[in-house]
Amino acid sequence: MKASGSGHFDNTKADLTDLLQSHDARLGPAQLRRLEWLVRSYGPPVLWEAGARSSDMRAQGGVIIVLDPPSGAGAELLYGSLDANTAVAIPFGENPAFDFLKSKLTEFGMVGTCGVDGPHELWWGGLAWRESKTPDAADLPHVVSCYPQAYGDLHAYHLKRSLQRLGLAFDLVALDTIHSDRMLAYEKAEFIAGMWDRHQAPLLFVDADVMLQAQPMLPLQVACDFAVYKWNGWEMSTRTLYFGRTKAAEALLRTWQQLASSYTAVWDAYLLDQAWSLTASQMPLDTVWLPRSYHAVAGEAGARQATIVHNLKATTADLGPDPDFADAVRPARRAGRTGARDALIVLRSKAASDKAVTVILRELEGSGARATAASIEAVTRAFEADCGGFGRLELSLCPWQDDVRIAKEAAFLADNSVIEIAPWQDLPSDLFRSLAASDKAVKSGTVTSYRR
Repeated sequence: MKASGSGHFDNTKADLTDLLQSHDARLGPAQLRRLEWLVRSYGPPVLWEAGARSSDMRAQGGVIIVLDPPSGAGAELLYGSLDANTAVAIPFGENPAFDFLKSKLTEFGMVGTCGVDGPHELWWGGLAWRESKTPDAADLPHVVSCYPQAYGDLHAYHLKRSLQRLGLAFDLVALDTIHSDRMLAYEKAEFIAGMWDRHQAPLLFVDADVMLQAQPMLPLQVACDFAVYKWNGWEMSTRTLYFGRTKAAEALLRTWQQLASSYTAVWDAYLLDQAWSLTASQMPLDTVWLPRSYHAVAGEAGARQATIVHNLKATTADLGPDPDFADAVRPARRAGRTGARDALIVLRSKAASDKAVTVILRELEGSGARATAASIEAVTRAFEADCGGFGRLELSLCPWQDDVRIAKEAAFLADNSVIEIAPWQDLPSDLFRSLAASDKAVKSGTVTSYRR
């Protein structure tokens, strides 16, 4: 590894910005705040470099910034050098080339794209979550839960007693649901949205058949927008949800509510997943992936030390994942990023137009992470400089040809114009204006592909 500079690091935003820019990495304001938090929490930053000798791999505390995806052996070497006091940050976390390294680590969270200033996803993780200082009692979230009236008040008895014992403010509400034995996605989403409007504190939603054994400190310690547990690393669970008191958190909640109201037959976790992708592509949604201690199953090993215990059957495998959950999003969610079928970033222009353009960035596997990142930045800067009359840009990373095909089909169904580019290609300065001037491309959906 290579140290970030001299032995002293001031942990200021200017220091981190200079460090990143000197290595061709750009982060937006929200991403820089998260990186600053990591440096304050774990220690000074260190840049990882491919080919580092084993004797150079000193990672006892601090933040390891990885700008280039390591080889398999490199990932093993990096992993073996870490301890519990070290965090790993990947500023180009949207690139699937980092997925293998991520699979070796426990993912802590990600920060969505920050527009033109930071059109990337910041991923961060480590070996395991660790406890931090305790927030003030006044900062604790307001716990909310709901259940069908047919269940009766005893359904939430253990939850109510545990919240009273821990001194947490709460609302437990029996709803007049359409079905007596379950809640639909929109009923749960509308309930949480109503609680958001009623209270000013961050919200922690839990299913009514859970029990809290400790105060839920982690989301507040991290100061995130949204926190959720993922079954088997890919499917979001709606049994434990945290919404911070931020605009990004509210945008996610409202989007989920709208999707749930529009698609009442679709199950809640999938709609939440789609709402998360839409929100993270349009604003720097700061997400934390909750540890198992917030989703423990009663009777399993470690449940006694868990923060939240769920009344589910204990089995050797996690319950919850739907076998019909779309295969397309599983690898991406497991890697803590948006997938190829979803837009990495959505930008809106000042043009009074409802026309949209989809840019497909392909052939990623043959290009370095920094070259891919530079292409993302070039596209977003070009759109900001001259949108060509398009009202919206949607940029998708498609590492495989099947991803390209599906992304094009989705774009054509939305009546978007489409441009295919590769990281090694030079883009004309009038990229979008040239496309807009082509009536054939705009009206018939012809794909424009720029090649050297």
